[in-house]
Amino acid sequence: MTLIRWEPYREIESLRRRFDRLLDGALMTPLAIDPELHHAPAAELEETADALLLRLELPGIDPKTVDVEVTAESVSIAGERRFEKTVQENSAFRTEFRYGKFQRVIPLPTRVQNAQATANYQNGILELRLPKVEEEKNKVVKLSIG
Repeated sequence: MTLIRWEPYREIESLRRRFDRLLDGALMTPLAIDPELHHAPAAELEETADALLLRLELPGIDPKTVDVEVTAESVSIAGERRFEKTVQENSAFRTEFRYGKFQRVIPLPTRVQNAQATANYQNGILELRLPKVEEEKNKVVKLSIG
């Protein structure tokens, strides 16, 4: 029988390298790869008995420049937040605002009637009302236990 010396620091280093590789893979998102896509708007999705309510944060964006496409299974939002301030040559300027193009596709948990979808934009919040397909409203699923 061969004895192998246990070196806990070597195992910790190996674990750290694996963790670093995992994080490197997670950080290589489309946003990190494409510098044109700076951010995606935050969203809330609420399901009621007859519709889905989708709210998106779009502060400072002209609603006429936002492109919204609704299919039976998903919603696609694309737009751009433009930098419109003129900066004088000898002045200092710093911003934490995000400017540039954005795009987001949100899969829906149930099928919707995309022809009856409505949109409302108020105080920087875009709210979409997506009526459910009639058969989805009355859908009953029987589960067998055991």
